[in-house]
Amino acid sequence: MSLEHEVELIRRFPIFSKLAPAKQKLLCFSSDRLTYAAGQQLFQVGAVGDACYVIIEGTIEISIALDNGKGSHVIAVMGSNEIIGEIAIFGDVPRTATATAKTKLEVLRISADLLRSVIRENPDAAIELIRILAERLANTTAHLSMLSNTAQS
Repeated sequence: MSLEHEVELIRRFPIFSKLAPAKQKLLCFSSDRLTYAAGQQLFQVGAVGDACYVIIEGTIEISIALDNGKGSHVIAVMGSNEIIGEIAIFGDVPRTATATAKTKLEVLRISADLLRSVIRENPDAAIELIRILAERLANTTAHLSMLSNTAQS
């Protein structure tokens, strides 16, 4: 795939859509385009957050380990035009969940340093990232509350 095609793809992502075209091109050029098979893990809970992933095509399951040590629970399924892995980068914490390809998956892997640079230099991207994080926190809180209520019943 050409760099120009990758730039067209990145423009679809709200967090990167308002970047100057030269920054979009640099972002694509400096990132890695990766493919995963269904069932392959992108990262595990507790791992160092050295990059985030922009989903180009396919779906990812985000899961957490159950307290009883018996397996895991899927807390979200994410797809095209979504970003994952940014919490560990900006929270300076280990990965908070495990990400596994649910289908064949194509992603753009953006290093932590590059993402921090983009956010520092682009207030619109920073605001969009905050919106994404707030929405994700609300959804996760609602999901875990529902899970807790089900377990108590």
